[in-house]
Amino acid sequence: MVFLEFEKPLEKLYEQIEKIRQVAEEGDIDVSDKIKELELKIKNEKKNIYANLSGWQKVQLSRHPQRPYSLYYINHMCKRFVELHGDRTFGDDKAIVGGIGQIGNQSVVIIGHQKGINTKMRQYRNFGMANPEGYRKALRLMKLAERFNFPIISLIDTPGAYPGIEAEERGQGEAIARNLMEMSHLRVPILCYVIGEGASGGALGIGLGDRTFMLEYTWFSVISPESCSSILWRSWDHKEEAAEALKLTPEHMLNFGIIDDIVKEPLGGAHAEPEKMVKSLKSHIKKQLEELNAFTADKRIKERIKKYSKIGEFDIDKSLALK
Repeated sequence: MVFLEFEKPLEKLYEQIEKIRQVAEEGDIDVSDKIKELELKIKNEKKNIYANLSGWQKVQLSRHPQRPYSLYYINHMCKRFVELHGDRTFGDDKAIVGGIGQIGNQSVVIIGHQKGINTKMRQYRNFGMANPEGYRKALRLMKLAERFNFPIISLIDTPGAYPGIEAEERGQGEAIARNLMEMSHLRVPILCYVIGEGASGGALGIGLGDRTFMLEYTWFSVISPESCSSILWRSWDHKEEAAEALKLTPEHMLNFGIIDDIVKEPLGGAHAEPEKMVKSLKSHIKKQLEELNAFTADKRIKERIKKYSKIGEFDIDKSLALK
């Protein structure tokens, strides 16, 4: 197991359990009572730790190396899944995966960022940072979903769209903007879930839907705490302060009206009990699709546009108005 800095008290307790089990195996001793006692301590310690997490600690949990990524959820939620590749214009972006799957008896199109489970795969997936062809592939699959009347499930987990020169040359901003425009008018239900990091336009490129949800230990913001710190303080040293100032936690997003609800994670995070998290997410998706399927396409589009029109605040300086 990998323990984050604020989880160090748990690491010591797990080490004690492991040592007791080794002693029991070597000496054929019954230590079940001692193990139960330590397991109870671990449970109580977890409750104390995870009940008071800061914004930065939630950012750290969202990046946990053992946290489930999109393909894990897809492969464990779907009876069948056929991955589709390419944007039919430039190439296949490995940072975004997508295809047709079946959740329960409902055929769906699932699209998600994929970071990679080890160093080699992270490089292959470009750490979940999509190029324009990734967003165009996503849009192609969304259009396919509309053609066959399949709901769309979007799994968001990216540190941002790829900022390289070649991505800008191929129209990164246009690709993301077009997705936003097209997703606002798609005639099929769209569910968006932030399963890890939800950073900037990279997240928004597949993140406009009828309902948007965040897993409990994730974040959603226009910029990462490190980048915010480097801009304001010219250093990453203030990333914790930046995380608090950005108000990027699920609780903040819910209060702002940007998301519709928070999906609870197992105690200790999705990586602690990934199978349990999959069951919870699958159940949540099925319930939301059942509700959205009850509305007509016109009603969904109207409510979708109304929802995003209400986000944010602005004022008009009447002195600058045209006369």
